[in-house]
Amino acid sequence: MRISPRGLWWLKGGLHIAFILPILYLAYLVLSDNAGGDPVQYIIHFTGMGALNSLLAALLVSPLAKYFKQGLLLQTRRLIGLYVFAYATLHITAFISLDLLFAWAFLLEEVIKRPYILVGAVAYSILLLLSVTSFMMVRKKMGKRWQQLHNWVYLVALLAPIHFYWSVKSEIIEPSIYIVICVVLVYLRKQKLAKYLPQG
Repeated sequence: MRISPRGLWWLKGGLHIAFILPILYLAYLVLSDNAGGDPVQYIIHFTGMGALNSLLAALLVSPLAKYFKQGLLLQTRRLIGLYVFAYATLHITAFISLDLLFAWAFLLEEVIKRPYILVGAVAYSILLLLSVTSFMMVRKKMGKRWQQLHNWVYLVALLAPIHFYWSVKSEIIEPSIYIVICVVLVYLRKQKLAKYLPQG
């Protein structure tokens, strides 16, 4: 059974709810003083995982659309991608405002001391660029370059779980699983990505 345009509308509505509810839940936990012993780190971790899980959801759209022959599913990628950016923005904003208290000079020291912050910053910069160029008007103006640019999401798919892996002091099993999943999802695009690699 194929998804109809009306079914797609309901699916997008469900996706909005699915991505917004965790943010509301986080706000409830913080306001009710149930965000653990270290609320700042809880918020940073929660939003970071939200960004990573949203990224996995975005990467799963194409394989699922192809497997189930549901072409309309592809129209959810931009919506999910913008939520990836939204969660990543909350993540980096929480880190800068709540952890560093806007101490910009200290930020450079943190980047040098903890390289995973630099990895995360690179991934976020790519997400920012993909988000501002996600509009149809921009896509039409960029032409073929648009797809080349948006293939950088696969670099984000590798950098994000590495950022997660390097950020934890212990319990590396979970980030390792994310790395494997992301590598597999990127590998599924090997033929597509090969078209954009320089031919030797």
